[in-house]
Amino acid sequence: MGKEIERKFLVNEKLKEVLKTQRHEYCSQSYLSTDKEKVVRIRILGRKGFLTIKSKVEGISRHEFEYEIPIDDAEKMIALFGKNKIEKTRYFIPYKNHLWEVDVFEGENKGLIIAEIELTNENESFVKPTWIAKEVTGEAKYYNSNLQSNPYVSWFK
Repeated sequence: MGKEIERKFLVNEKLKEVLKTQRHEYCSQSYLSTDKEKVVRIRILGRKGFLTIKSKVEGISRHEFEYEIPIDDAEKMIALFGKNKIEKTRYFIPYKNHLWEVDVFEGENKGLIIAEIELTNENESFVKPTWIAKEVTGEAKYYNSNLQSNPYVSWFK
């Protein structure tokens, strides 16, 4: 059983220069099920497919089970069962002994950029890069599962 301990942040303009030199992959995903207790996600990251089941968030932690699946299966599941697809480019930025994953969203979520850091425990300390702005950990509207049904563009209507 895996555990995900994660914090999320919005970013500032300083990030633009950093992204130019970082490894990145295209990501497409859809949620097959979302409720208060769990989410079930299909993701394509680069040329790999994944099935992920996550429990309800408690604090900044939740149980996470992730399995690589054939990419053809992932594509078919998204096409058949996914309601709305989330598309983004994920950047991988090493900084001060941690790996930051920065998602630059496209489509209905274009304009939203979220930086995430996974920790080994809830009290682990880390250094924030200068491109980190406001923390949004625990703000449900920033969860990818909610962006599927309440996309960023709808926040301003």
